[in-house]
Amino acid sequence: MLMTKSKGRRLKELMQQGDLIMSPGVYDGFSAHLAEKMGFKTGVIGGSGISESRLGRPDRGIMGYEEVVRACRNLADCTDLLLQGDADTGYGNAVNVYFTVRGFEDAGLAMIALEDQVWPKRCGHMKGKKVIPAEEMVQKIKAATDARRDQDFQIKARTDSMATHGINEVIDRLGLYAEAGADVVMADALTSREGIEKVAASVSKPLAVNMGFGIRSRSTTPLMHPKELKALGVAQVTYPRLLTASALRGMMNGMTAFLDMVKSDAVPDRQDLLASFEEINELMGEPELNEMEARWA
Repeated sequence: MLMTKSKGRRLKELMQQGDLIMSPGVYDGFSAHLAEKMGFKTGVIGGSGISESRLGRPDRGIMGYEEVVRACRNLADCTDLLLQGDADTGYGNAVNVYFTVRGFEDAGLAMIALEDQVWPKRCGHMKGKKVIPAEEMVQKIKAATDARRDQDFQIKARTDSMATHGINEVIDRLGLYAEAGADVVMADALTSREGIEKVAASVSKPLAVNMGFGIRSRSTTPLMHPKELKALGVAQVTYPRLLTASALRGMMNGMTAFLDMVKSDAVPDRQDLLASFEEINELMGEPELNEMEARWA
């Protein structure tokens, strides 16, 4: 009988190939389908994107477990992307983490990301973060590795301790998290190229780095080219804000053009600002549904 590789196995094998994995943040059907169409193999379902788009609230720990798992399941079902789900702090202690991992794995993801912030957490690039003791996070990681049914389901352990304790604490924590069983480690909000290089040289597991918007700078981690990150030893770079920020700017431009039209006497045809009806249907897979209907109806 032909055995299909699990999503976790496929992501693990991508990591082992040595190429830099670039993972845009996806948060809805449009962004997930677009990332896949543009040739990406992986994506990250960031807490910021789904909290902002679904609840209209910032990434401050407002979304609960069920809401996040539901969003992850929908996106994992509608594309072939190898997706990472953002489980924040795991929604409680190590016991809660155990069941969180079960739920995220069952949702069809390839990886789960857990972080060492105090709950309620906040976006890793906001001020006011606090972290739990490293020993407590180690127990969460051990619970996560015990919980997964598929041993290839990838577990990413993230530390937010750069803002609270500095680079040496980041390195110490990531070493402990790797030893506890994390498959991938991540240091969020590193503030310099030198810091990224130092962490990459110090960890024993693949390192992931968050590049945020990807093509727009911010006040925390410096904007860097993927080639430079790969040269420093980074294994995965995520862009959780690339598509959310692009979508928001696109909506702002579309609404501005519409309001300008209302104030004028002319109706413009702004094909440069809006996708066509046909483009939307094609991206969402409407042709495939027509084929299914013709086959079975």
